[in-house]
Amino acid sequence: MIYLDNAATSWPKPQGVVEEMRRVMTNLAGNPGRGSNRAAVGTAHLVYIVREQIAGFFNSGAPQRVIFTNNTTHAINQALFGILQPGDHVITTSLEHNAVVRPLKALTELGVSVTEIPVVPGEKFPFAEFKASFQKSTKLVVTLQASNVSGNLLPIHKIGELAREKGVLYLVDAAQTAGIYPIDVKKMAIDLLAFPGHKGLLGPQGTGGLIIGPNITLCPLIYGGTGSLSESDRQPDFLPDALESGTLNVVGISGLGMGLKYIRKYGIDNIRMREQEKCQQLIDGLQTVPEVRIYGGTNASEKAPIVAFNIGGHDSMIISYLLDKEFGVISRAGLHCAPRAHTVLGTIDQGLVRLSPSHFTTEIEIEQAIEAVRNVAKELVDR
Repeated sequence: MIYLDNAATSWPKPQGVVEEMRRVMTNLAGNPGRGSNRAAVGTAHLVYIVREQIAGFFNSGAPQRVIFTNNTTHAINQALFGILQPGDHVITTSLEHNAVVRPLKALTELGVSVTEIPVVPGEKFPFAEFKASFQKSTKLVVTLQASNVSGNLLPIHKIGELAREKGVLYLVDAAQTAGIYPIDVKKMAIDLLAFPGHKGLLGPQGTGGLIIGPNITLCPLIYGGTGSLSESDRQPDFLPDALESGTLNVVGISGLGMGLKYIRKYGIDNIRMREQEKCQQLIDGLQTVPEVRIYGGTNASEKAPIVAFNIGGHDSMIISYLLDKEFGVISRAGLHCAPRAHTVLGTIDQGLVRLSPSHFTTEIEIEQAIEAVRNVAKELVDR
């Protein structure tokens, strides 16, 4: 199997991640925050250490303002429903994942208004239109950092600076960039950062988080037991307890912590450059296949490690199926939970095939994937 779907979830994981999760599952017991026994205290300490790691990794300051979630979608929903009220206005873009689009749609039915800035992958961000979209009632700007469809990056630093000038909060969806691009929430004027644990951070599925800037209060998305103030029927109003009801995924969090350690040791710049090298190799090879069209530009150094393409007018799902069935190449096809981005790209009916290598991917695997696409293209043309 040649695994090229790291934009969906990273694989393989560093060995240390697997070993740490096994150690915690085997040797640690207890529910963090539930009692003063050694088992509960031990797991609580583990969770806090990883919370500190994340705060340091993103330069967010106070560890207690790092909230653990099940995934990026959970984090985004917590941010959106925790901030917005009827009458508020939100600015977003046409590239967003359904993790943003669908909650915003639900919120519009509750009285929130949304302005969607049209953004074309590979073209300059339309700052004039963005600046003109601010209203007196604008409370939040929410954008991804990199398109999960094409890999194209948005200038989040400049977007954040403008939002801050306007006195508006900025939420960033870092699903495709956390662990690949350095993110400093203070320097980049990010007020809220939603991130996955299972993609670029190399942790397991079922992990993610939301970083909350200072002086920001969110209404909880979920209410329940926190292990604190148990005598009260009201939710605690302090972080992280206010937003972390129920039992945390301690085993997953331990694996996420080891993923972070691996990235620090290997070097985030080294990881990104290696992945972009593999993407450039893919792009250069695919460009030699006449029937292939690549979307989002052909300079891998300007994008997240994603290569999106189609073969003529053929259905992307068929292409992906043939790559897997006949050559063992794992890709992601279809609309990638981002139909607005496909509308902009003109691929809403056909979809796209997405290849996303990791720094573990070898040059030989990339060569084999290119040859597989070449063979699939020939097979489809000959039909």
